[in-house]
Amino acid sequence: MSYDFDLMVIGAGSGGVRASRMAAAKGAKVAVVENRYLGGTCVNVGCVPKKLFVYASEYAEKFAEAKGFGVNGQLNDFDWPTLRDNKTAEIERLNGIYNNLLENSGAQILRGTGSIVDAHTVSVDGQHYSAERILIATGGWPFKPEIPGIEHAITSNEAFYLDEFPKRVVVVGGGYIAVEFAGIFNGLGSDTTLLYRGEQILRGFDDDVREFAAEQVAAKGVKIQTQSDIARIEKLSDGSLMAHLQSGGRIACDCVMYATGRRPMTDGLNLEALGVETRDDGTIVADDFFRTSVPSIFALGDVIGTPALTPVALAQGMKLVAQQFEGDTSAMSYDNIATAVFCQPNIATVGLTEAEAVSRFADDVTIFQSSFRPMKHTLSGLPERSLMKLVVHTSTDKVIGAHMVGPDAGEIMQGLAVAIKMGATKAQFDQTIGIHPTAAEEFVTMRTPRS
Repeated sequence: MSYDFDLMVIGAGSGGVRASRMAAAKGAKVAVVENRYLGGTCVNVGCVPKKLFVYASEYAEKFAEAKGFGVNGQLNDFDWPTLRDNKTAEIERLNGIYNNLLENSGAQILRGTGSIVDAHTVSVDGQHYSAERILIATGGWPFKPEIPGIEHAITSNEAFYLDEFPKRVVVVGGGYIAVEFAGIFNGLGSDTTLLYRGEQILRGFDDDVREFAAEQVAAKGVKIQTQSDIARIEKLSDGSLMAHLQSGGRIACDCVMYATGRRPMTDGLNLEALGVETRDDGTIVADDFFRTSVPSIFALGDVIGTPALTPVALAQGMKLVAQQFEGDTSAMSYDNIATAVFCQPNIATVGLTEAEAVSRFADDVTIFQSSFRPMKHTLSGLPERSLMKLVVHTSTDKVIGAHMVGPDAGEIMQGLAVAIKMGATKAQFDQTIGIHPTAAEEFVTMRTPRS
């Protein structure tokens, strides 16, 4: 049977663009359907603009650090429109780059909203196209709970485009996005409160990392309230907000930002009628070849419930193309995926947490851990500390987890991720000559197990 396209991709985010480009490079006839912006969450309202905001939020502390080194200066002003608009200009530049990447690869961009009509047909604003394979790569979207006054709250999407910078902010959530934005708002001068309904922020990370990071974030000025949530949001006559807590307490603020999770963006795709299997949380069930319960329909990225990380979606896009157009019969590995949280100080991790290691290997686990004041702060006078931790499988001596809280943690962890992916042992870490003086050398000089 002849089709209009060999592959039709719904969603031009990280995974969708990568799959489209790589498939087109293999000679496939490809179309990409997008109704919002090229590059998806990461480029437009995620990783990229967030990191730019993180950079901005660190300057006030850098001025404070400089005094101990004899460099005298002060932060006279922060102009929110300049940061916001410069960020937007950079995102628009990146949108253009993504457009060129797709067009130069030979993929056709179809601007509009895609809906799947049947196993081989996609409707784009009423225009039907046939495809041998259909790939769903629509990603996720921020979720806000249904509470009174929720219309007065924003998500991270809107935070990037605020008309005015808020003087007082309440961030609700305890994961990556919540902790990062709490640090951004705090660093840029907002009176910032972080509310989390659980016992400790950063669920899923190593317990020592969670405790240490919470202490450091709080020491920088973020007011963390755990086991706390908002019952309703009231807008006052002066335009400010009052967050009424479930505990009965109240917090006056100018902005409430929810970062309590994301849901797969599958509305309008017609999945139920097509028989595409989904989970209770809305994610699409896909096998090791990204095939859904309908053989000609595939899915990847955040929409299938795998780690919601841009590099994961990129790797999935390349793996799908290898499987469908190059004869690759292997599954993608999700072991030892490194990740970072760009709060202040940064967090980075790869491999198993201590709790996961103990659950898997019982008492056949050895922990090496170090906490110290970075060299810079011996002169800056700031109280910030760093934490480094290695999790070792005792009987094989393999390093199965590495965790860090401290400056440039993400940059340091990327190299360790390669070593751990290759199966490096603690002995090999010990045999590695450190780069002195750096914080990173601590990972190859920890000799005494934690008692």
